[in-house]
Amino acid sequence: MRAQKNEELAKTPPMGWNSWNKFECKINETIIREVADAMASNGMKKAGYEYIIIDDCWQIGRDSLGNILADPERFPSGMKSLGEYIHSKGLKFGIYSDAGTATCQGRPGSRGYEFQDARTYAKWGVDFLKYDWCNHGKQSAEASYTLMRDAINKAGRPMVFSICEWGTTKPWEWGKSVGHLWRTTEDIINCFDCTNNWGGLGVLQIIDLHTAIGDFSGPGHWNDPDMLEIGNGVLTPNEERLHMSMWAMFSAPLIAGNDIRNMSAETMKILTNKEVLDVDQDKLGVSATRWMKYRDFEVWFKPLSDGNYAYCIINRSNQPVTINQDLKATIKQYKIDGSYRVRDLWKHKDIGSTKDNMVTTIAGHDVLMLKLTK
Repeated sequence: MRAQKNEELAKTPPMGWNSWNKFECKINETIIREVADAMASNGMKKAGYEYIIIDDCWQIGRDSLGNILADPERFPSGMKSLGEYIHSKGLKFGIYSDAGTATCQGRPGSRGYEFQDARTYAKWGVDFLKYDWCNHGKQSAEASYTLMRDAINKAGRPMVFSICEWGTTKPWEWGKSVGHLWRTTEDIINCFDCTNNWGGLGVLQIIDLHTAIGDFSGPGHWNDPDMLEIGNGVLTPNEERLHMSMWAMFSAPLIAGNDIRNMSAETMKILTNKEVLDVDQDKLGVSATRWMKYRDFEVWFKPLSDGNYAYCIINRSNQPVTINQDLKATIKQYKIDGSYRVRDLWKHKDIGSTKDNMVTTIAGHDVLMLKLTK
């Protein structure tokens, strides 16, 4: 029988924080400890965030036996000690490596050291491994990630395994038995509607790449549209709400990428909106379907485990749009009968029922996220 990943992990999309979007290579032990302190105390842990993931640039080389070494200047206490500190806060410890010979920032990769590195991470108490795809040469992605999956299994410590090969080889087609989540696109960049010359994508560009792959995602095997850019100072509050709403509609991993030690009340409200998080964390784990697209207006629909539905209308344009939506007709498209109470998940209030047309205005780059409850 073919070996499998640990099937007991990531039954709902992982939630946590990653260092890259805010700090890139400028990380150290003090920052990570302070972020753990913040997550444990500011309401994020209570909301469901639990992983503290150190991205690239923590490693500096290997010793004479080939063991991976953390930068002693930035992490003087060592990774085992740092992991113990994160665990002491009731949180989980994540780390980064690469399937190639070097990481994206030129630090030692795991190629040829997969089993040795997995044993090291297990000794350090690692709970989550993000595994990148730089400097991979002519390696097979599926074989490379499967090898590290087997190394994690042999190391004996359960770890969520995050495949990060940017959707290059359609990992949604092969990743279910290999990893718990797989990146579906190139890296997110801190903008709403843009690309750049190395392939980074804005929020809208990433959304567009998820219209046809939702069926591959589900409990224990998630499409990963990359980390959140909420709170990093470029997206407007409207854009941040749309970003968060659609990641929740996709049942995406929610990995904050801002400085959670010091963020605005508005950012905190967006990241910890329980009603939106409940849509993301719904145990059915079905990714939303785009029901309609008309110019800059889109409607997305998602069934929930309690027999109810999430319904999301996004306005891609920078101008407000007034809608007059027949929700009863809309849900009939999905062969759904009956009357449903309609609740606005960002305003936290009921706004009517599917018996009546919904007439409202959605601001530019904003969203109307609803729950339909029978």
